[in-house]
Amino acid sequence: MSSIPPRSPKLATITPPITPKQSNGGKSYAKIIEDPDNVPADANIPDNYVSYTLKHQKSLPPISWDNWYTELNWLHVAILGLTPILGIAGAFFTRLRWETALWSVVYYYMTGLGITAGYHRLWAHRSYNASKPLQYILAFLGAGAVEGSIKWWARGHRAHHRYTDTDLDPYNAHRGLLWSHIGWMVVKPRRKPGVADVSDLAKNEIVRWQHRHYLQMVFAMGFVLPTVVAGFGWGDWKGGYVYAALLRLCFVHHSTFCVNSLAHWLGETPFDDKHSPRDHLVTALVTIGEGYHNFHHQFPMDYRNAIKWYQYDPTKWFIWVCQQLGLASHLKTFPDNEVRKGQLTMQLKRLRETQEKLAWPSENNDLPIVSWESYQTQAQSRPLICIAGFIHDVQDFLDEHPGGRHLLTKHIGKDATTAFFGGVYDHSNAAHNLLAMKRVGALHGGSPHGLEDKSIPPSQRLRIARYNELGGSGYSSAALSDGEGLLG
Repeated sequence: MSSIPPRSPKLATITPPITPKQSNGGKSYAKIIEDPDNVPADANIPDNYVSYTLKHQKSLPPISWDNWYTELNWLHVAILGLTPILGIAGAFFTRLRWETALWSVVYYYMTGLGITAGYHRLWAHRSYNASKPLQYILAFLGAGAVEGSIKWWARGHRAHHRYTDTDLDPYNAHRGLLWSHIGWMVVKPRRKPGVADVSDLAKNEIVRWQHRHYLQMVFAMGFVLPTVVAGFGWGDWKGGYVYAALLRLCFVHHSTFCVNSLAHWLGETPFDDKHSPRDHLVTALVTIGEGYHNFHHQFPMDYRNAIKWYQYDPTKWFIWVCQQLGLASHLKTFPDNEVRKGQLTMQLKRLRETQEKLAWPSENNDLPIVSWESYQTQAQSRPLICIAGFIHDVQDFLDEHPGGRHLLTKHIGKDATTAFFGGVYDHSNAAHNLLAMKRVGALHGGSPHGLEDKSIPPSQRLRIARYNELGGSGYSSAALSDGEGLLG
């Protein structure tokens, strides 16, 4: 008799089918990728780019007392050092008027939003679309923060997200709080940042325009405008320069820098603990809403940093208002279902950590199998009680039993299952859990029919189990990186 050949699995068809030509004027996708004008910077990097680069790319020698002055970025040292020095010195000789103080705070938020809503959420992460008027406004305000052009800033930030906490991350938090805050700017980088594509920004006319005229815009928006407003507005030219220009600029700088440093050091990790970003209200307060950084690194294309209505995120509110005014559109939000999965994963992980610190009953397979005759014989010399198919030693609980010693001693050497499960008293979950800790053997033949579920103490009916602890799981190790699940 001939054998029947195995059937080949039937492959599913993708619906709708992918055709060689789609939109974009009928160009094929391959044509777009091969177009020299549209090739992303990271299109041809090897699959092992990170490990290969870290292994083969030479880094600069360590900084020492002999070479430190040659390893500083003196332009950044001048900008970041002279600004607070001149501002503080000027404040000693310049009276602060309330109008100037108010203007300084207002302009701090304006230029800060140029970074958070513009450079960061619009251009670095493309989390929403902005009209041309809004783009120009944000480009001007971002220049007033004096943190580099949009293209330069976004390129470094995209590298930070792609290579977080590695040596290809320009402001790697693992190198210390001071390094991630300001050190990476005043010291020449020890190695080139990882490749990051900004070809989309190179095609943006406003980004290109700002990049060409950046120095003029820095001078105009960083120093001239805040001084002129205070001067023409209420005659405080000197105060406008000292407070609204210099000291305001110092606060904007360190507000942004805190996103790279404080947001990777202070707070909790409610969505993922694989990397260093954290969520904290204090960081949000000093960064115009960028302090919910753990969420942001998990869902970087979401226009929000704070997802709850009461969390402080003025950048989110600003973008939402712009949408209401018709200046912004296509505000991206990550599916709530996936956000909640991230939260649940971390909650399960912390429950697992708590679970592993607790003492649990002996596993059934580790308990000796005892016959009924042997149980009765042993019960003559020690207080053993049988409940739901398990033998329990209650020696240390005889005098602690709330119902009295006699209720236990009367069941020594007997089956007290009916009495324990409501016949005399319907015991609490705590009583069930405590009883399970006193198991010393399993009765041959197991628990009576219908009591299998009752033999499992309440604390063990829901336990956190890793995927490789679940027999016959259909999931691969690649699909479950943290390996956490809920075993019911």
